[in-house]
Amino acid sequence: MDLQDQLKNLFPDHETPEEPKEEKTNVWLQDDPLHCKYEKRRGKPITIIDNYNGAQSDFKQLAKELKKMLGVGGSFKNEQIIIQGDYRKEIMEFLEDKGFNVKRVGG
Repeated sequence: MDLQDQLKNLFPDHETPEEPKEEKTNVWLQDDPLHCKYEKRRGKPITIIDNYNGAQSDFKQLAKELKKMLGVGGSFKNEQIIIQGDYRKEIMEFLEDKGFNVKRVGG
């Protein structure tokens, strides 16, 4: 007898809530690869993702997912995602898992 069965015996009227379903994000995929590049601004490293030719709202959603996954700050400006720190490898793996073509630009 597992814990769920024991709880049902103790509280027969209690109904367990259903687990919420994960939201599927619809990211518009493209033919040209995204560019992932590294720069230093004011002496601090940043990673920039650009060359996205889809809907701006999808690119903003992608920026939000990246910042949440990495646990870092960043922004969406001038049709570019700017992530604080050098996370090219992690970002490229994440985008490839999403189905994007990613090209490393620069160093």
